Amino acid sequence: MTYLGIDLGTSGLRALLVSEEGHPIGSAERHYDVSHPHSGWSEQDPADWIAALEDAVDELRAAHPEFVALKGIGVAGHMHGATTLDAEDRVIRPCILWNDTRSHVEAAALDAAPDVRGLSGNIVFPGFTAPKLMWMRDHEPENFARVARVLLPAAYVNLYLTGDHVADMSDSAGTSWLDVGARDWSDRLLQAGGMTRAQMPRLVEGSEASGQLRADLAARWGVAGPVTVAGGAGDNAAAACGIGALDEGQGFVSLGTSGVLLAARDGYRPDPASALHTFCHAVPGRWYQMGVMLSATDSLNWLARITGATPSELTAGLGTTVQPPGAVRFLPYLSGERTPHNDAAIRGSFTGLGTDTTRDDMARAVLEGVAFAFRDSFLALEDTGARFDHLMAIGGGTGSAYWVRLMATVLGVPLHLPKGGEFGAALGAARLGQAAAHGAAVETLMTPPETGEVIAPDMDLHPAFAAAHEAFRAAYPAIRAIQ
Repeated sequence: MTYLGIDLGTSGLRALLVSEEGHPIGSAERHYDVSHPHSGWSEQDPADWIAALEDAVDELRAAHPEFVALKGIGVAGHMHGATTLDAEDRVIRPCILWNDTRSHVEAAALDAAPDVRGLSGNIVFPGFTAPKLMWMRDHEPENFARVARVLLPAAYVNLYLTGDHVADMSDSAGTSWLDVGARDWSDRLLQAGGMTRAQMPRLVEGSEASGQLRADLAARWGVAGPVTVAGGAGDNAAAACGIGALDEGQGFVSLGTSGVLLAARDGYRPDPASALHTFCHAVPGRWYQMGVMLSATDSLNWLARITGATPSELTAGLGTTVQPPGAVRFLPYLSGERTPHNDAAIRGSFTGLGTDTTRDDMARAVLEGVAFAFRDSFLALEDTGARFDHLMAIGGGTGSAYWVRLMATVLGVPLHLPKGGEFGAALGAARLGQAAAHGAAVETLMTPPETGEVIAPDMDLHPAFAAAHEAFRAAYPAIRAIQ
């Protein structure tokens, strides 16, 4: 038997076929575009997702005869996107994506409404789904009047696979319509956003069955028997399933284009004032919290572009031994800031530059600034009671030995680098498909990958970096005041 994990990303789709034992058999990727019709707008045609899925499946079927034994499918998707459908399930307009900021006025209004933070457990960010529909109501009333159903991107793919309107808890937690503690749609939140339960999909846990693969698809794909489609997950919840972060004390730091520090929680402990996201996990009875920064490796990529160097050249100049905090400071807010300040308007800055400042000094400041922004999220998580004896470290930035050692030292915890192989959202989605197909215990399927290397923090330098982090935090209001 085989299982298919679908990772529906913002720039492309990845389909991963795994065996009964969870070993990768093969994968296929397809890419698509994001449209930006106006400044701050970010949209996508859902038809591109389906075309990418069909192409990826065709490639897997042709390359791997094991595909015929497919028994379970899980879909992980980029969160918060508003895919609006009419009464005949026709897409009304392009999906408004997670990184679209047009609804900032509506988000602020909804965030200030009574009970909204208390029920949703989160600040209402402009990227969340509810304010997007409020924007449609105010700016596209004819489209809004046609909305019979709103689906998140992963739920739209589930609709294509099963013919049913179903969404999982983890993805739905990012809408501002879900009572995240009760794991159910909230009539109060829906009313505040001008929506109704009838416009919402049916809710299931991510590891439960959402339905069966449509008979016509099963025939076209040439699969041998019934195929169960799982509830699926939002992308970070799926990544947590792929990395085995299910229980209290488990988590990961993702040093990618944006940065995520995620902690699995065995209870519901929201802290919206800190701008932490508190969402349902993709498995029953668990939640997760995460701090988010918008420009992690993107900050290093930006410095590389303006200096004419590659990112690896910038980090190579620093060696591998962590140095004490530098005199140059960088605030990594090139695209705004999420945790803990929730400030979409602030932009990045360098301070402490002098005639003797070198490119290496600036590169070091960028790495330190990103690490300090992660420490903001780390401390916010600690304030909610989260504790770690280590974190898994994933993402492209982990290719820099200096950066990983710096991150461990700034956070004050060991970072475990996974040994090669598969982990992440596509694997997590496949695991959800397997759990849904057989009712297997998630604990037996969603185990951590083997550790390839443990990066210990330099605790002799940790106090100096803690003090430098305080100076980093103090710089925020000063920089904000002059921008």
